[in-house]
Amino acid sequence: MAFSYTYLLDKQSLTMPAYLGFLKKPFIQHSLFWGAYFCINWLRWGSYFDDYTYSFESNLVEFPLHLAIVYFNIYFLMPRLIPKRVFWYIILLALSILGIVIIRIILNYFLVTTDIYKESNLEHTDLFDFNYVLAAYIGQVYVVAIAMAVKMTIDWIAYKNKASELVKTNLETELAFLKSQIQPHFFFNTLNNLYSLTLDKSDKAPYTVLKLSELMSYVIYDAKQKRVPLINEVQHIQNYLDLEMLRYGDRLEIDLAISGDIEGKVIPPVLLLPFIENSFKHGTKVDSELIPIDISLDVTDNILTFSTENLKPDEILLDNGLETHKHGVGMTNTKRRLNLVYGHTHSLEVMETADKYKVILTIPID
Repeated sequence: MAFSYTYLLDKQSLTMPAYLGFLKKPFIQHSLFWGAYFCINWLRWGSYFDDYTYSFESNLVEFPLHLAIVYFNIYFLMPRLIPKRVFWYIILLALSILGIVIIRIILNYFLVTTDIYKESNLEHTDLFDFNYVLAAYIGQVYVVAIAMAVKMTIDWIAYKNKASELVKTNLETELAFLKSQIQPHFFFNTLNNLYSLTLDKSDKAPYTVLKLSELMSYVIYDAKQKRVPLINEVQHIQNYLDLEMLRYGDRLEIDLAISGDIEGKVIPPVLLLPFIENSFKHGTKVDSELIPIDISLDVTDNILTFSTENLKPDEILLDNGLETHKHGVGMTNTKRRLNLVYGHTHSLEVMETADKYKVILTIPID
């Protein structure tokens, strides 16, 4: 017969019940498939010739040859010759198919039928007539081509899955690294203040220890999660502000405005604090008796809008209003983290006036 069809099963199977676990074995998968293939081919050509006995016998002879050329090509020729030696691959594959075709014609003639006309659909045909051999050759090429297409598709899907998993792992690793980096200057300053308070036996010392403990607990433990409740992030910000108020005292004027429904909302941990740290980093350098810092957080229609505003320092060492700190994560890493998590769905805007900087962040919120 001139044409046949084949297919290769992937070695990986879909999730299935425990009692069907034996189907995960590659040998079982291939056996079931080739059995189904043989039955379909037998019924197809039996119907075509109106002779199911002939079709069964012919397929029985041809079937092992299909297996041989398909697996020889996929598991021997392709791994060794593609992609570096494509020319030799084509030559060897063509010769292999020709050898299989000759064997098939001889076996079919001696074991199944001597009626070449029935087999080739060509009258007065010799056993190795060119047209007969060509028709049989095309049938084998068709089988091999289908098998190659399936194999390459399976390999491509496996490669894409591995690549996607690698990208995901790398992103998660990078995000974990970015989250783990903390502004050390803040903790050093807080510890120095705590040291001064203990020397003075101030009543604020226990309060400072408590706030610092809560802040460090959040950064060390909660920051390991992919998402945390927004209300926890707000509490984390409040603890930070409380410690800064202890540091700067009456000079600091903080306006923290929270609006919208923050209950039940979640965001990546320690995402907003670097913007506030940046405001303190530069807003406290002004030559002024008062240090005004405005912070706003609003949640409307699952969109979080967060902004900070601070005075410009006399000496500006900023990159588009957002400095990359010499120590710690800095704003460059914060922007990198935003791109990793939100991509093009977030907006980060820096507004500059003669004496102020304002940063506005907009992100979708879960």
